[in-house]
Amino acid sequence: MRAVDLIVKKREGGSLTREEIEFLIAGYVRGEVPDYQMASWAMAVFFRGMSFEETGFLTRAMIGSGEAIDLTGVSGPLVDKHSTGGVGDKVSLILAPLAASCGCVVPMMSGRALGHTGGTLDKLESIPGYRTDLSVEHFREVLRRCGFAMTGQSQRIVPADRLLYALRDVTGTVESIPLITASIMSKKFAEGARCFVFDVKCGSGAFMKSQAEARCLAVSLARTGASLGRRIRAVISDMDQPLGRMVGNFLEVRETIECLQGRGPQDLMQLTLRLTAHMLVLGGLERELAAAEALCRERIRDGSAWRVFLDNVEAQGGRTEALLDPGKGPRAPHTLAVRSPTTGYLARLEAYRVGLACGVLGASRARKEDPVWPDVGVELLKAPGDPVREGEELCLLHARDPARLEEARRLLEAAVTVGSERPPPRRLVLEEIDSDALGKD
Repeated sequence: MRAVDLIVKKREGGSLTREEIEFLIAGYVRGEVPDYQMASWAMAVFFRGMSFEETGFLTRAMIGSGEAIDLTGVSGPLVDKHSTGGVGDKVSLILAPLAASCGCVVPMMSGRALGHTGGTLDKLESIPGYRTDLSVEHFREVLRRCGFAMTGQSQRIVPADRLLYALRDVTGTVESIPLITASIMSKKFAEGARCFVFDVKCGSGAFMKSQAEARCLAVSLARTGASLGRRIRAVISDMDQPLGRMVGNFLEVRETIECLQGRGPQDLMQLTLRLTAHMLVLGGLERELAAAEALCRERIRDGSAWRVFLDNVEAQGGRTEALLDPGKGPRAPHTLAVRSPTTGYLARLEAYRVGLACGVLGASRARKEDPVWPDVGVELLKAPGDPVREGEELCLLHARDPARLEEARRLLEAAVTVGSERPPPRRLVLEEIDSDALGKD
């Protein structure tokens, strides 16, 4: 069996067998299949797709590339959430301590910046000292102590996804539904949770641009998860505009603090509460979403979720003084305002261009080896629907390298639409899909 033959087979629209997919994945992890061949295969998959059966083979091969985390003895409902990626999407940072404060146990294996979207691990590591490269033993210890733990792939846990994830980021193959499904489900299976909530984004700032595409991915995740014996809820949510007011690594940590202290922006809190409520219902802690949301609000109001977050940061090596006083955290030395071109209402902030601007500033990667800077990003001073005056500040760019400000400013100006009439309210949650219901179709 040769990798080149399997590339050609997929390029010509053929279906790969379980043995062929296992050969590719195992060879890539061992270094016998080089990056350039896996990049060619990923591009063939991007254009030709994979059957549901092939996607299942790929997911299982990636799970089998390393070890799964054994959470035997960790008490409580093991429930996790995953987002398919967006701009300003710091929901996981808020949701994990919130769900833990309500009684869930949340073993969360997350990723890094991908394309124009931010990465949960990069955001957490912008907290000085915070470690996400946890050993399995440390991961279990943090779970027991805090009710949630945050880690990434390692040499031992899903190494195939760690390698392929970074390759997809720089080869234009991020948006492939089979590759996304296998990436997400292999991490989720390996981390040890029994139930999952997926936030499947759609819109300009998402990898799925339309609701129809997002639904295809949501169904793929739900069915693949069910085939692995997991219960799945998939929520399709809007990502045509950024979520919240901060985009960038430590900027989003600052907004996380505001949310956990009950001061977060409405759109971000609305989505976070809905996703967390689904986790509580899947975990058997509440029967109805309304009651679950009410419990979440109470845990924010009484400070429980905030205390759990601080406990986790301490347990994973972070310095809590940067959270208690965010002014002590990373702060970019240069800023530049983007101003309204006219008077009216802010009608749209296109998420994709906002994400690109953050990438230009250094908040994400263009190449695998690029550094990610913790202090750069975009602060959104106005939200869609707000009245604005000509010349009024709409966004504030935070930069480490002043030479990058001009390109980022042009992208932000192109992202802004100001109209004469107030736009309709944003609809965040577009559809909700349950794997149990799909199984009955």
